[in-house]
Amino acid sequence: MGRLSTQIHKWLALVVGLQVLGWVVGGLVMTAIPIERVRGEHHVAQFQPAALPMSGLVSYEAAARGLGVEPVEATVRSTLRGPQWRLKDAGGAVHVVDAITGRHVAPLAKSEARLLAGVQYQGRGQPAEPQWFAVAPQEAGKPGPLWRVDFDDAEKTSFYLSPETGEVVSRRSDVWRFYDFFWRIHILDFKTGDNFNNPLIIAAAALTLPVVITGLILLWIRLGRDLKSLAVARRRG
Repeated sequence: MGRLSTQIHKWLALVVGLQVLGWVVGGLVMTAIPIERVRGEHHVAQFQPAALPMSGLVSYEAAARGLGVEPVEATVRSTLRGPQWRLKDAGGAVHVVDAITGRHVAPLAKSEARLLAGVQYQGRGQPAEPQWFAVAPQEAGKPGPLWRVDFDDAEKTSFYLSPETGEVVSRRSDVWRFYDFFWRIHILDFKTGDNFNNPLIIAAAALTLPVVITGLILLWIRLGRDLKSLAVARRRG
């Protein structure tokens, strides 16, 4: 039993040892860094858009007629650019309409993106020149075109803004990127970082289980031998 456990423990540990180290280091990183800091919540300014006016808004029917769409879902909300209707059609496409004028909402201009990013930011950093992404980068975690505004603070904070509402839809920083690196190692999904049921992690966990079991067997055998040696030493003493 002891020899077989030793062989299994040794060879499997060679295969999964680095991943176990990654799990331990990643777990330390993820528990040591507060999740609020990872999410950049300390850089969120206490700023809210104005409340929806009680009157003067066009109906969603009128907004839909103006665009020539037939919505299956309509939502009105207050945004940094004023009240807006979000109309979703049967195909899943979302159309954003100014709820006061009834006109389609044009995407943010670069200068407006920089201004609204600064309004929603709290900290010592200054906003850099906004970058337009027709296809959102993976780290944004959001689909569709987005504006990105970087700040020159210590954490290199980045805000991703909706081109329709001007609101920050995701926040990223070097802290988030550091955390995300170890998260991807932790779940062994280096492509998207969101599939923790992928075959790699299942295989790694399956191979690690015998290492743990054989380690416990070897520990039990070693403790038994040590206790016997201690008992013999006491009798001789």
